[in-house]
Amino acid sequence: MALSDIGLSSRALIRIGAAPITGFDEGTAESEIAGALFAQTRDALLSAYAWSFASGQIVLNQLASAPLADYSYAYALPNDFLRALSAGSGSRGRGLNYRIAGGALHTNAPDVVLSYVFRPEEEAFPPYFDSALITRLSAEFTIPVTENTSRAESMFAMADKEFQRARQIDAQQDTPNKIEDFTLINVRT
Repeated sequence: MALSDIGLSSRALIRIGAAPITGFDEGTAESEIAGALFAQTRDALLSAYAWSFASGQIVLNQLASAPLADYSYAYALPNDFLRALSAGSGSRGRGLNYRIAGGALHTNAPDVVLSYVFRPEEEAFPPYFDSALITRLSAEFTIPVTENTSRAESMFAMADKEFQRARQIDAQQDTPNKIEDFTLINVRT
């Protein structure tokens, strides 16, 4: 079942004993708190790990102006960019030396393939991420809604456990990384 930003926020509010909301602009304390905290909490959780459903690659467009120092080229980052994972050139998504500065990627390569974490639509979140996000939102909403710090501490502990569980589930959807360049392996071959 795909949930919207309002649906995710409502479930988080219900978990702490507050009333659900139908919109961020309905004028209640719960809707104002959810509206103020949702996007930042979602983006923080998305960028905290290289989720399989929120990772992608893109060929970057070169900017007209070059960086002032250290690198020869600057590239525009995509609009949905949250975090860089790696950068490569040609048909490789990694291997380049780069820096993210001033909303651009700086490197010495004339073409760049960026592997990155992006912001998908909430309806595209898998159930394990929905659960982690709802738990984290519950923790974030606890103090402003209930003013109970001890309850907030336990909610943050639950959110950390749920985050670890979601990471574990997500990691099982990928081939484990292999060691590609290691001197002890190279000596044996």
